[in-house]
Amino acid sequence: MESKKYLDDITEIKSMMNKSSRFISLSGLSGVLAGIYALVGAAIAYYLVSNSVRGYLILDGYVFRICVGILLGVAALSILTGIILTTKKAKKNGEKIWDSSSKRLLINFLIPLVTGGIYILIILNQERYGHTAALMLIFYGLALINASKYSLGDIRYLGFTEIILGLICAVVPSYGFWFWVAGFGIMHIVYGTWMHFKYDKR
Repeated sequence: MESKKYLDDITEIKSMMNKSSRFISLSGLSGVLAGIYALVGAAIAYYLVSNSVRGYLILDGYVFRICVGILLGVAALSILTGIILTTKKAKKNGEKIWDSSSKRLLINFLIPLVTGGIYILIILNQERYGHTAALMLIFYGLALINASKYSLGDIRYLGFTEIILGLICAVVPSYGFWFWVAGFGIMHIVYGTWMHFKYDKR
C-alpha cells in the first residue's frame, strides 16, 4: 500500500510540474480547421492562376496580390480559430490562457517563424521565387519543433513532417504548390484529427 501511494504521489507531482512548464491546452480541432482553410484557399488561388491571362504568377500582377490576400486571410482565420478553441479548452481544463508557459510557447514559436518570413521577403525582393514554398514549410517546421518544448511534445512530429516536405520541395521546386497544400492543408488535418482524439476527447 505504501509503495502504491508513493508511486501515486510521484505521478501527481510529475503531472503538476508538467502543467506548470508546458501549455497543454492546444486544440486539435483548430489544426483540422486550419488545414481546411488552407485547402480552400489553395483551391481558390489555383483557380485564379489557372484562369489568368498568363497562367502563372508574377509579383507585380493583380492575381498575385489576390493570392497574397488569400494567404493572409487563411493565416488570420487559422490564428483566430486557434485562439478561440484553445481558450475554450483552457477554460474547460481550468487553466490560464496567458501565463509563463504560453508566453514561452509563443516566443519560441515566433522566433523561427518571423526569421523565416523576413528571409522569404528578402529573396522575393531579389526575384528569387523558386524555393518560397519549401522555405515556408521548413521554417514553419522549425517553429513547431522549437515550440514543442513548451507544449504538447507531439507537435514536433508535425514539425519534422513539415521540414521533410520542405526539403523534398526544395529538390523539385516546380511542385511547390502541391507540397504547400500537403504540408499546410492535409498534414494539419491529419495531425489535428490525431490530437483531437488523443487529447481533446479524453
